[in-house]
Amino acid sequence: MEKEKRTSTRTKKLTLPVLPLRGLCIFPYMVLHFDVGRPKSIAALEQSMIGDQMIFLVSQKDAAVDEPQHKDLYTFGTVSKVKQLLKLPGGNIRVLVEGLGRGRLLKVVDNGKLLLGDIRSYPNVMPQITPNLEAMTRTVKDIFDEYLQIISRTQKEAVVSVMNIKNPGEIADLIAANVFVNLEDKMQILEQVNIENRIEKLIVIMQKEMEIVRLERDISDKVKDQIDKNQREYYLREQVRIIQKELGEKDGAAAEIKAYKQKIAKSGMPKESAQKLLNDVERLATMPPNMSDSALLKTYLDTVLSLPWNIKTKEEIDLKRAKSILDKDHYGLEKVKERILEFLAVRKLTNSVKGPILCLVGPPGVGKTSIAKSIASALKKKYARMSLGGVRDEAEIRGHRKTYIGAMPGRIINAVRLAKSSNAMILLDEIDKMSNDFRGDPASALLEVLDSEQNFAFVDHYIEVPFDLSDIMFVTTANSFESIPRPLLDRMEVITLSSYTEYEKLQIAERYLIPKQRKAHGITASKLKIDQPAISDIINYYTKESGVRELERKIATVCRKSARMLIEDNIKRISVSSLNLELFLGKKVYFYDKTDKKDEVGVAIGLAWTYFGGDTLQIETNIMDGKGNVVLTGHLGDVMKESAQAAISYIRSVADSLGIQKDFYEKKDIHIHVPDGATPKDGPSAGITIAISLISALTGRPVRKDVAMTGEITLRGRILPIGGLKEKTLAAYRAGIFNIIFPAENEKDLEDIPDEIKGKINFIKVKTMDAVINNSLAERVHSGQMLMFESISPESIEGRTGISQ
Repeated sequence: MEKEKRTSTRTKKLTLPVLPLRGLCIFPYMVLHFDVGRPKSIAALEQSMIGDQMIFLVSQKDAAVDEPQHKDLYTFGTVSKVKQLLKLPGGNIRVLVEGLGRGRLLKVVDNGKLLLGDIRSYPNVMPQITPNLEAMTRTVKDIFDEYLQIISRTQKEAVVSVMNIKNPGEIADLIAANVFVNLEDKMQILEQVNIENRIEKLIVIMQKEMEIVRLERDISDKVKDQIDKNQREYYLREQVRIIQKELGEKDGAAAEIKAYKQKIAKSGMPKESAQKLLNDVERLATMPPNMSDSALLKTYLDTVLSLPWNIKTKEEIDLKRAKSILDKDHYGLEKVKERILEFLAVRKLTNSVKGPILCLVGPPGVGKTSIAKSIASALKKKYARMSLGGVRDEAEIRGHRKTYIGAMPGRIINAVRLAKSSNAMILLDEIDKMSNDFRGDPASALLEVLDSEQNFAFVDHYIEVPFDLSDIMFVTTANSFESIPRPLLDRMEVITLSSYTEYEKLQIAERYLIPKQRKAHGITASKLKIDQPAISDIINYYTKESGVRELERKIATVCRKSARMLIEDNIKRISVSSLNLELFLGKKVYFYDKTDKKDEVGVAIGLAWTYFGGDTLQIETNIMDGKGNVVLTGHLGDVMKESAQAAISYIRSVADSLGIQKDFYEKKDIHIHVPDGATPKDGPSAGITIAISLISALTGRPVRKDVAMTGEITLRGRILPIGGLKEKTLAAYRAGIFNIIFPAENEKDLEDIPDEIKGKINFIKVKTMDAVINNSLAERVHSGQMLMFESISPESIEGRTGISQ
């Protein structure tokens, strides 16, 4: 006998993009095209096209899961090759794939953009044809031939292919792909790596399928005896009736249609929308139950009818109650609370829901989302939150048209469904994190949503009927309004939340965070005490943030370790102080260095603002003999480099009055450095600090160590206002600096600084560089020794007005 040529049976381990399939199964040797609409599935296709076009196709256990994980997928799938991609209107992609071989899904990793899987691939093999395998293969062909005589929906090409194929494994795959309707049956064949087991399983399923086909033929014959052959519609209905009779079921389809009509009548939706849905219900009544369009239409009807068309909650505006809720849920934030109460007062007087869209802007962790929840609680409104971070597809807002596979409503309509009220409050979180690409601009879609003149007839692409959003109260949050598109920002009123001070964090920890974490960890107040110095150390040395999220995590760590000590060591009471804090949290992570003890030439202390609050910034300058080169180092941004150039130009213009050689910029090289070079730095507020550092280096006059400064410099020596004075003041206070030079135009911002800090700081307001020089540079002593200023302590400032000219 001639030996059959066989391929290698060795398996391979691959890492491929994973594309979950809904109600679909791909077999080896199979070429198929289908549409893809989910973002992660599209990303998987794009990733495969970057490489060798290989992708792993695996079926979902439940087609209703939108974000499938490893547990939602079958174990076996098909290693396939992407043959062709075609972008369709609306952002979907039509893909043509070819199945290459079986694969076992070992592990799935979700990186946020797509699913990647570790795959054990099983190459297609030509087995040794044993007598047993030959007998089973002939049996399969005979059953398939009988099946074809009864039913004619299988393509003739598939029939010819099966009869001419010699590989039993390929025969099994081809029959399963073309005959079986049930996904579970197909998966039973796909999961069989051993070819004899595969053929045996195929015979069992084919025998069961043959029984169903024979029963269908009998039912069809009975129906044909009862009705006229030309009455196609009646024939279809009668066939369904007889099938239900054979199964012993009642006429469920008619009851389902009746239920849909009753729901439409009770929904309270506009007449035009109701008529559109009634037409869809009539169309559903003419469809066979097993038709794919029938299931899609039912999903659509259920979605539209689940919307709160005529459901509203009674809005109650009680300013005293609202103030009580805000004070209970949030410490500090007085200006924010005042603005919210003003907003509610106007809303009550006008008795109108059409007001400004509030946009809460502030650093992470300062309470933007929780304030929105408090507003909803104060108004007794239903509340829903939708995150817009990373959204870049317009369909996320407006929904997908239901003609696409995997279509669903947009996030706005879904939020209304979750809230179950047509006058709920919806929080649009992280509105500044949206972006756009070839799939559209979600920010532009939000323009209609947030405009009270347009949103009374918002049409989602999926539901296809207008829905009134004018009674919805929208509140948005953002970390920065700079990245919000201007037309969108124009529709909102910005309320700014600044960073918490150390004192505010201390109060929040004592009043809210520690009781909350003690309760979460089952610890009573009598068993665990964290004193104030320990809380201050956690704030200063273990966290670096504007809000209190990391602070809460550190307190949770202390509670966890305390719980273990209470159980294991049988300790009755634990007291956490500054002395034993390292036992719970380890070594200190952050350090706020105090200023150097001596005044130095060419080293000035500036103040900077970051998302984590304020910080001190040392600027160093060295003057060397050279040819007038200027070097700027320390990862500086363009604006900061321009500030350095402006400072040099100013110094050149007043060189005589400062006692500096006029040609210093030709004969000297200047090197300006800002330490901590790994951290990017930018902004104009370091202008006067750079200028003082340069003047000190050029004149030899040391810079006072007890003075920090902030302000933008002009070529004429004027000092322009800056932002973030509150945060910068707190940073200077932490560093032990009690004299702050700031622009005179920022005097109004002193109101924002807590009184307990403001009373300990000597604020020096300046309008020109002359005033900055007089208050920041020490006189040079002829003996070569620097003139040392007496260190100013908080106690020596007590009783001052706090502001000097």
